[in-house]
Amino acid sequence: MGHPRMGIAILTMGNRPVELRALLDSVARQDLAPTRVVVVGNGAPLPELPAHVHGVELEENLGVTGGRNVAIAELRRFGDVDVVVDLDDDGLLVETDVLSRLAALHAADDRLGVVAFRIADEHGETARRHVPRLRASDPMRGGEVTTFLGGGHSLSMRMLDQVGDWPEEFFFAHEETDLAWRALDGGWRIVYEPGVLLQHPKTSPARHAVYYRMTARNRVWLAKRNLPAPLVPAYLGTWTLLTVARTRSAPGLRAWAGGFWEGVRTSGGPRRPMRWRTVARMARLGRPPVI
Repeated sequence: MGHPRMGIAILTMGNRPVELRALLDSVARQDLAPTRVVVVGNGAPLPELPAHVHGVELEENLGVTGGRNVAIAELRRFGDVDVVVDLDDDGLLVETDVLSRLAALHAADDRLGVVAFRIADEHGETARRHVPRLRASDPMRGGEVTTFLGGGHSLSMRMLDQVGDWPEEFFFAHEETDLAWRALDGGWRIVYEPGVLLQHPKTSPARHAVYYRMTARNRVWLAKRNLPAPLVPAYLGTWTLLTVARTRSAPGLRAWAGGFWEGVRTSGGPRRPMRWRTVARMARLGRPPVI
């Protein structure tokens, strides 16, 4: 493919105007200018934005998934974006060559669906949970992976057109894995590139009050939507054991159990199980879809 046209998508809930402006300034300093920059106010009014930035204000919070789908729809409407770059509104592009690196990666491989950034805090440290593979001790080791991080990544618009957008039912939690599994099943590659950096303050996902419920519910939906039937109980059983072993909060465990049964009882969208050859491909990449 030729030089891909880059589009930026940023969600905000209106509570980080200083951080959002710093992020937009870091985008403006890139040595490759994006074709479009879209900021979605997710159930919140937007602050004053630079003239070149397109803002969309939503009356209600549609979650990470719904808000990102609105941004993708806006970029599709303009019709001049080949790769969408999702950025957290409290993130920062500390290097000026992020977009040019991404453009080169996508230009070199027309089956590259996702590039996962390295996410590091203001001290340069990358948390293990921010490395999208099992052997996460070395965050500087890149390569092909089976999932990616939501805070900073690029997505091929051709891939999205083929496999579908974010799973709106999820709201937040595990939406990246759902999209990643559909991308892999569609024959696309996902690459973790540690040279592409997003600076992000150190946080815990459990800071969200509904974290445990959403995590459990969406884990069940993820399995029901995407896995061959024999793997559904194996996957959910593994994660149940891991959650019980890792969770130190009794209220958290109760919320997790409630979310789990909510996922069992309800539908998280249409079921399209991946092919067994995709399962085998994921196993070769070091992360079969049972963990």
